[in-house]
This record gives sequence, C-alpha cells and structure tokens, in this order.
Amino acid sequence: MAAGLGFLKAVALVLAPVLLAAALYRPDGFSPAPMPPEYTYGPVVSAPHHEARALQASERVGEGRLPGPEDMAYDAAGGWLYTGCADGWVRRVSVPGGEVEDWVRTGGRPLGVVLAADGGLVVADPDIGLLKVGSDKKVELLTDAAEGLKLAMADGVDVAADGTIYFTDATYKYNFSNHMADILEARPHGRLLSFDPATGARPCSRATSTSPTASRSRRTRGPSSTARQRRCSRYHIAGDKKGTVEKFIDNLPGFPDNIRYDGEGRYWIALSAGRTVQWDILMKSPLLRKLLYLVEKVVAVPQGLKNAGGMSVTLDGEPVSLYTDPRLALTTGWLKIGNHLYYGSLTEPYLSRIDLTKSSAESQ
Repeated sequence: MAAGLGFLKAVALVLAPVLLAAALYRPDGFSPAPMPPEYTYGPVVSAPHHEARALQASERVGEGRLPGPEDMAYDAAGGWLYTGCADGWVRRVSVPGGEVEDWVRTGGRPLGVVLAADGGLVVADPDIGLLKVGSDKKVELLTDAAEGLKLAMADGVDVAADGTIYFTDATYKYNFSNHMADILEARPHGRLLSFDPATGARPCSRATSTSPTASRSRRTRGPSSTARQRRCSRYHIAGDKKGTVEKFIDNLPGFPDNIRYDGEGRYWIALSAGRTVQWDILMKSPLLRKLLYLVEKVVAVPQGLKNAGGMSVTLDGEPVSLYTDPRLALTTGWLKIGNHLYYGSLTEPYLSRIDLTKSSAESQ
C-alpha cells in the first residue's frame, strides 16, 4: 500500500507542473472554451429501431475509385449519384449498377454537393469556396467570402425552391486539414450563409457547429447540425418565424454531420462518431483539450472514434431508426435512394449501401 501511495505521489509530482504549464501557456490563436450551459452529459435519445452491426448489412460500391466520398447528390432523371472525393474529383456513380465515372475536378477538396435547378451541381469546396459546375462541366466560383471574411471551410450546401443557395462555412478560423483544432477549441466559428446570384453571400445565423447541411423545404430551412453539441437546429427561411432558429433534435448518440431529406417524411442525419466517455471528459475540460492540442503538434493522437452511423427522424425530429457499428468512424452522409441507403466517409475509398428490404431496422 505504501509503495502504491508513493507511486501516485510521484506521478502527481510529475503531472502537476505539466498541468500548470499547460494552464498558463497560451498557444498562438488557440483558446478552448467551456461548453455552453445547455450542453448535456445525460442520456442520449434512442430510436425504436436499431441496427447495431451496420457493416454486416452493407455492401461496398465503387471500391478503390472513390477516396473519401464525403457527401452525395442524386440525379434521379439521369440515374447518377454524385460525390466529392479527397483527390479533388467529383465523381458520379450509376444507380443501381455502381459503375464509377470521373466527372469534374474542382482543383480543391469537394465536400458538400447538391443538384442545381439547371442540371448542374453546386459544390462546397473548403480549399476554394462555393462553386457551381455547369452541365458542360465548367467550374465557376460563386463566392469565397462573406461578411468580410474569407471562407475557410465551405462544407454543407443545399438549394431552396426559389434558387437561393444555403451553405455553411464550418469554421472561418481553421482550414479543413486542421478542423480538429476547431472542435477542440469549441468556439462559435461556424456560419450558416445564403447565396443569391443577384446579391451575393449573406449570413443567416451564427452556429457553434462544424458541418451542417439541410434539406429542401418551402417554408423552413431544414435542420442543420451542431456537431460538438450533438444537436440539430432548424432555421426558418419564410413565414412568421423567418430568420429564427429553433431546436430540432438534441442529445444525439453521436456527432452529427450532413443531413438529407428522403422525400418520404424522414431526415437522415449522419453521425460521424458515436458519443464516448473519452469525448465527454474532453468536452468537460478546456484544459484537457488544450493538452491534447499541444500533444498533437508533436505526435498524432488517436481520437477514439467509433460507433459512427446514421439516424432517421421524422419532420418533427422524432427518431425512427438508427444504424451504427463499433467499427464505423467518420461517416459523413446518408442518403436514401429507393430501397437502398447509401452512406459516405472521409476515410474509406468507397461508398457503402444497405438494402433496406433486408434491414432489421426497417422491418421491425
């Protein structure tokens, strides 16, 4: 017992000056904030139907041809599924066949993609800005700044019925390659913006989030995700509540990313990673987040990301089904096409697809 106490004292003597130094040291430009009071560490919302081994139910599409397919847009008329890849290409995949075709290279790293009314594609590229790709494959820069600030991480994108483009600058402070620093800092650097071709980009609301996207809606902007708070909010674009934000769903079982509407009464929310004890501890302590930031400057630290997946919810934010897997991490977009559920990833070289007619989460 005495030896054990002696060891603990020795560890304390070593750690105390390290923690004190970390508390006093101010890294250039990095200042982690406490989580807001409304952030909860209590129970997460549950879905009545849960597929906890989503990988077993999945098949790979375009394996080896689709590095890091982050978001998806489906052209039902042409039978093509478009996705932005880590090598700068927007590629398209035939549905249901799965053949992959190089479509256009943006020159950056395309993330969010959505079909435009004229048959082209709107692309959020964190390296360049908000882009429009015409049906002739010509790439046009729509904007690379808003509110006098350059876009540092254009991420989610969608188009409203009137042609207005809504998109996010997930963080105006950090670039895509350094986005983990923004999560650790936990400050409101995210922006929800709109782009009108006649007037340019304008702010809709400040967000404390990393990467929201939204569904199309006549009267309300679909929900946007607040990743570090495990929450989705709804921004109203018309009606009595125009310009206001309200809670859509809270206490998610993971950290949300892209959100898409399936046209059948459900939103599909991508969960890039599941909630873990490690992340709860980090969120509670700005000091620990500062320590992790400092250590990562020297050596890569595993983030303990697991149990990623996707959740479907009703138009009122009520959970319907949940797909997760202990081996899934950094899944970024879920999209229902017919009887199949497609999902993308920041790290895998393929899209994944689940046959919903064989899914236990849909047949329960």
